[in-house]
Amino acid sequence: MTVEQLSQADADYVSQLEGARDRYATRAAERARNLRVLDRSGILYADAPERVNKRLARLGADWAMATAIEQTPAAATTGSSLDLDPDTVGSDVLGLERLMGRNDLIGVGFLETGFLAARSVGRVTVRGVAGIHHGTGFLVSPSLLMTNNHVLRTADEAGHGVVELNFQAGLDGQMLIPVVFELEPETFFVTDRALDFSIVAVAQTSQDGRPLSPFGRLPLKEAEGKVILGEIVNIIQHPNGEPKQLALRENKVVDLLEKFVHYETDTAPGSSGSPVFNDQWEVVALHHAGVPRTDENGKPLALDGSLWHPGMGEHRLAWKANEGVRISRVLGALRQFPLTGAAAALREELFAAGAALHPVEVSPPPSSGANHVGPQSLVPGGATQQAAPTAAVRWTVPLNISVTLDPATFQAQALAQAQPTAETPTEAPASLPTAALPTPAVFGVGHIDGQSPAENDLAAALVNLAAARARPYYDTDADRIARASYYADIRSDSPAGLRHALTELLESTHKHRPAYKPIRLLYPWVDLHPDEQLRSIYSGKDFTPEELIQADAAVEAARIGRWQEFLLHESAPGPEALEAEFESLEAALPFNCEHVVPQSWFAKKEPMRGDLHHLFACESACNSFRGNIPYFDFMDSEEVVRHACGRREPLKFEPSAGKGAVARATLYFLLRYPGFIGDEARELQRERLDILLSWHAAQAVSEYERHRNAAIAEMQGNRNPLIDHPEWAGEIDFAGAWP
Repeated sequence: MTVEQLSQADADYVSQLEGARDRYATRAAERARNLRVLDRSGILYADAPERVNKRLARLGADWAMATAIEQTPAAATTGSSLDLDPDTVGSDVLGLERLMGRNDLIGVGFLETGFLAARSVGRVTVRGVAGIHHGTGFLVSPSLLMTNNHVLRTADEAGHGVVELNFQAGLDGQMLIPVVFELEPETFFVTDRALDFSIVAVAQTSQDGRPLSPFGRLPLKEAEGKVILGEIVNIIQHPNGEPKQLALRENKVVDLLEKFVHYETDTAPGSSGSPVFNDQWEVVALHHAGVPRTDENGKPLALDGSLWHPGMGEHRLAWKANEGVRISRVLGALRQFPLTGAAAALREELFAAGAALHPVEVSPPPSSGANHVGPQSLVPGGATQQAAPTAAVRWTVPLNISVTLDPATFQAQALAQAQPTAETPTEAPASLPTAALPTPAVFGVGHIDGQSPAENDLAAALVNLAAARARPYYDTDADRIARASYYADIRSDSPAGLRHALTELLESTHKHRPAYKPIRLLYPWVDLHPDEQLRSIYSGKDFTPEELIQADAAVEAARIGRWQEFLLHESAPGPEALEAEFESLEAALPFNCEHVVPQSWFAKKEPMRGDLHHLFACESACNSFRGNIPYFDFMDSEEVVRHACGRREPLKFEPSAGKGAVARATLYFLLRYPGFIGDEARELQRERLDILLSWHAAQAVSEYERHRNAAIAEMQGNRNPLIDHPEWAGEIDFAGAWP
């Protein structure tokens, strides 16, 4: 912000500088730690695991893909670092590689989307009795603009302000004529000095009669995971009130506070009120202040080493870091304002705009006229041709669902049956649901805002599979070293002490806790056998990875479609109805994955639900045949219900195959989550511990299990001690793990 005459705005801006300086100074130790981890281990390990998981999910990536990239030797490349078919390399792979610093190239869509995002950014100018000052602001809904509190401190000040859009140079380097819109604080004005934001209504028509709508808006999203430590951010701004400019991929996030984010740069400070973007052009922060260099008395310094004062303008400050307000915190504060009537409706419109999947909601600029600026392509004869539109006007409501019903999809309903309980087992169909469910080519339901999560998961899983097949299946020497390092500090002279030590180790090293997603994490790599096939844990039946990946994608599409149908037919379902419907869908349309510790035993909570150590490929028929029945060892002479998957009676199930693997997985669960098994009679009780130990002893650890253990350690961070040290089974006090 520039100040042409000293005013109260000066004091407010200096106050923001001092606050940013103090916050930056108090976080020196945390920031140094962040930078060390970034340098030593990389961007996926510096931030909180939950935030990293959310960031991967927003990129459409996962830990399987991240692990494959990590295991690829770093080398200079002009494309993806993974050895994949070029046609399979999508934005998820390239976005993740760019995040991890393995590929500096950026798709051309980055520039096109950035150009559209810039259209919503303008210069805010305020003319008052104290003088003129400038800042940056950006449209966040069809009617509202956001900037800093120290740019627009009061409704009266906003009433003397305008926003100038298109204040920038055109393709020929000549200045465009700005489109000037008056601010209308009488319609809407909200401000918060502590978080340094103001939101104000904008006139729908400019001073020369042009509409506001073609300039679009930048949707604001409350969800976390838009940026993590070490990530590069971009800023679109009007520094010192000058024409619009970009600080492109020059600011690195070095610290995330509860309400603020710090990002450092050698060259490009931010400008008050500017939007701060990630590489997907999602707004992650509202820039509000720099962290200035100071003299020994804490006074800000100018670039020439002299003492800085507000009359010099913020562009003359000597910066050492930038500070932005986290956009999720701005939105959280906005929700708390007591608004009514038209103002409340405008607030809801802002949140509705943020529900869009796309980071930019804007019309392409007009193809002619004095103010045209945009990507063009030369055509013969020296003429120019407007590039094809890269976005379109979108109307967004809080719940945006499009459903296309395909009758073939609902053939899956023929398989709808309640998952059997321990008390009332029922015979399950003997085949996979693949034939009855739609193939990926006919996904007709499950599209949300024009996209299919199932198709996205299918594509990502196939990429993960291709990357896995390019890797060594199991590196004995590397795993031996990793194993020795992992247990190096385990010391105990008693069975109970060993159990406690291992429980602490398993929990503390469980750094990354991916959500339950077998299509992406389990089938493409973790559960592969040496012949690159999947094998049902209970029946021993072979499947190609593609079979189960495609089957689960079809199940996911059918689940989403039926969920949408439920929401469309139920006027206002309550929480209990929603939970019951979700449970029904999961039971009727199960994935081909088995939790050896049934989900009902831990109420389907994470991280247990997604913990890969106890997840195995298993055709849905076997999954349903077992249900949530605890393991048992039958005498051969006993009369029981028999199936290719095993034998069962009420509260008793014995698998046909995989006994050693499931025993070791269950023993791992007892160590990792003590007290979760056996608190109800229908669950595995302590007296059946000997069954697990006998299965463990009877079937030696295989290369398949060692591969699984190493692969899971790469993704989650922890290991299964019963695979690494089978001899410990007789030394651990497992009985103490029961409640």
